[in-house]
Amino acid sequence: MKHYIGQGNPMRPQYKAQSSYEAQHFNWQCDAQGVATIALNRPERKNPLTFESYGELRDLFNSLRYATDVKVVVVTGEGGNFCSGGDVHDIIGPLTKMSMPELLDFTRMTGDLVKAMRGCPQPVIGAIDGICAGAGAMMALACDIRYGSPQTKTAFLFTRVGLAGADMGACALLPRVIGQGRASELLFTGRAMTAQEGHHWGFFNALHESAELLEKAQAMAHELAAGPTFAHGMTKTMLSQEWAMTIEQAIEAEAQAQAICMQTQDFRRAYEAFAAKHKPVFGGD
Repeated sequence: MKHYIGQGNPMRPQYKAQSSYEAQHFNWQCDAQGVATIALNRPERKNPLTFESYGELRDLFNSLRYATDVKVVVVTGEGGNFCSGGDVHDIIGPLTKMSMPELLDFTRMTGDLVKAMRGCPQPVIGAIDGICAGAGAMMALACDIRYGSPQTKTAFLFTRVGLAGADMGACALLPRVIGQGRASELLFTGRAMTAQEGHHWGFFNALHESAELLEKAQAMAHELAAGPTFAHGMTKTMLSQEWAMTIEQAIEAEAQAQAICMQTQDFRRAYEAFAAKHKPVFGGD
């Protein structure tokens, strides 16, 4: 629930410190450096999503917009798989009995999860092993950086269940990551993209063996968490907003964004560290 910090700006909504968040439908841990890890934890069924986990993930990522104690988020799955999508029994079955308004509520909720992941200022890193299908593939796509393993299979398999490939923003996001033709093939056929294809096409930033996948993702998370986190949030915002801009608009928007960042203490810290010939220690402000 929202509350306001009494000695701060009363117009700025604040959530309680999210590092101590107690998750109900997945695992959540946050270390002292501000690196949080979300682990989907139904490994016996390849970590499918339920109505409840969808909603909790959406709400958590929305709350991270105001969480200054969480600097980077890693998303992964337990048991050697990332996520098999919506649970067949807990979601797919009930959907066949819903009215159109109820169905629209559901599809908007799933899309809101993607928007929340993309809208939070923290970089989101996916450690994606094994099966990554349906809504799981869209969660992976919503991450800012993705690492896979040689065993990862990513399938946007909506057509396999009689639905359009247009789900949770797939037709907008996937072509921008891997190209229009490749995205069209995957969304029309629902076939699995191999890890090697995903790496070659730019879906994965790198592939690592399963045993070291999470460690590599968390190492990148700690590197980013030690950086200028306010500026990282600005970078993420501009990466999203500039899709809809002309080059001229983007250049002007970046001029304004950079001028804002030049007012931060991190910009001053970097200059002072350079002048003193040592590495800057950023504070995120």
